Amino acid sequence: MTSILPVLLRVAAMFAALAWICVPASAEDVLKVAIGQITNWENQPATLGMQAGIFQKHGLALQTFGTQGAGETLQPIISGSADIGIGVGTSGAMRAFAKGAPVRVLGAGITGAGALYWYVRADSPIRGLKDLSESNTIAYSTSGAVTNTIVLAFVKELGVKAKPTATGGPPATLTQVMSGQIDVGWSVPPLGIEEVQQGKIRIIARGSDLPGMRDLTLTVLVVNADALNAKKDVFVRFMRAYRETLDWMYSNPEAIKLYAVKINKSESIVRRGVEEFLPKESLSPDQLSGVDATMAEAVNLKFLEKPLTKDELAEFVKIPARGS
Repeated sequence: MTSILPVLLRVAAMFAALAWICVPASAEDVLKVAIGQITNWENQPATLGMQAGIFQKHGLALQTFGTQGAGETLQPIISGSADIGIGVGTSGAMRAFAKGAPVRVLGAGITGAGALYWYVRADSPIRGLKDLSESNTIAYSTSGAVTNTIVLAFVKELGVKAKPTATGGPPATLTQVMSGQIDVGWSVPPLGIEEVQQGKIRIIARGSDLPGMRDLTLTVLVVNADALNAKKDVFVRFMRAYRETLDWMYSNPEAIKLYAVKINKSESIVRRGVEEFLPKESLSPDQLSGVDATMAEAVNLKFLEKPLTKDELAEFVKIPARGS
C-alpha cells in the first residue's frame, strides 16, 4: 500500500491541475441590464462598452435589452428578472423606493434638461407651447419617465393645455407625429436632428424651458437591492467599466462610428447632436444634482407624497465611490 500512495498522490495532483486548466481563471459575471430608450446616446455605455470590450476587461458580460421608458425599465428590476436599469426618471425611481420596491440608485444618468426637446411637423400651425389647446396632444415616453415629469411640469407650471400622451421612444413618436396621430412629439439628439435639418419638423420647446429642471439629475441607473447586497463587488466593477466607457465614448471616434451605424444616421449628424446637446459632464454618474429640488418637484407633481428623509436618501442612493 505504501508504494502505491505516491502514485495516487501524483495522479490526484494531475487531475487537480487539469481541472484548474479547464476552468477560466476569472469567469465573467453576467448582469442583465434593462435600458429605457436604448437608442439614446446617453443610455449607450452598456451596449457600446460591450462592443468595445470594456466590460469584459472588468470580468463582466452584459445581457442588455431595451424598454420604452422608465415604467417598463423599473418592472424587471423590482421583480429581480434584471439586475440594472438604465435611463429611469429620478422621481419615478424615488416613487418606487418610497412604496417599498427593492430599487436603489447605482449611478446618475443625465443631468440637465436641455437635451430633451419637443417638436411639431413643419406644416403645423403650432409655434410654441402657448399655442396648444385642450384638443392637442403632447408626447412623453412612459409613466414615471423624465419626459413624463417634464410634460406634467409644462402643464402645471407653464399652463400648457394639451393632453399628455404616452408614445414610447423617439422613433415611434416621430412616426406618430408625421402620421398626424400626435401633435407634439418628443426626442433627444442626435435623434431627430436630421429631420430638423431637412425641414420636416420644428422644435418648439426644450426641457430647459423649465428653469427648475436645468441643473437636476433627471435620470438614474437603478439596481435591484437584493442583487446589490448579494454581489456588491460585481456592481462596483460595473461602475468602473461604465465610467471607463464614458471616457472612451467622448475621446475615441470609434464610439460615434458604432453609434451612427446602430441608429442608421450619418456620423456628422451624430457628432453634432452629441457636441451641441450632450456634453460629457451632463452624463457624469458620480453624483445626483438638485436632490431637494427633485423631491420638491416630485411632490408638486404628485409623484411623491412627501420628500424622502435623510436616512431614506442614504439607503436609496448607493453610488460606488470612484476608485472603490
